Amino acid sequence: MMLMNTHFTTERLSLQPLKLADAGFIFQLVNTATWLQFIGDRKVGAVKDAEAYIQKILGNPAIRYWVVKLKDQEIPIGTITLIQRDYLPHPDIGFAFLPEYGKKGYAFEATNIVLHTFLEDPLFATIMATAAPDNINSIQLLEKLGLTFKEKIEVEGKTLVLYRIVANDIDQIPKL
Repeated sequence: MMLMNTHFTTERLSLQPLKLADAGFIFQLVNTATWLQFIGDRKVGAVKDAEAYIQKILGNPAIRYWVVKLKDQEIPIGTITLIQRDYLPHPDIGFAFLPEYGKKGYAFEATNIVLHTFLEDPLFATIMATAAPDNINSIQLLEKLGLTFKEKIEVEGKTLVLYRIVANDIDQIPKL
């Protein structure tokens, strides 16, 4: 199954692979207070920097990156990522949304469809997720999605909580 450039559609959302044309949105997203607090400063100070940031992502085969849009209006509201990180044995699912679209179920809806799709592929029998221990919203979403806490890990001097889900547990994920 080739999942690299998969488009996803849910009742309210469209998930499309990241492209250079998304630079304006990425510039906005990576400079939100929550991104800076929980993910970190990506040094994207202008749309031109966002284009370079996107080029770097697109050039890395270990990264799958989707822009989440409101289906009816094609307005970008967030991102879902699946990244094979050097320090993890399995891909790390991540999500980030503009603050004004938080607490509306969009992150759950978008992450849910990606999890269901990838866990059905034998190459992705386990998916992990990391979060800052004080990122309560992300941790609550991971648990709602059926991921379970595994352990605390240290990465580049920072403590992260590590969650995971295995394909055998796919029935525990609420299906939309």
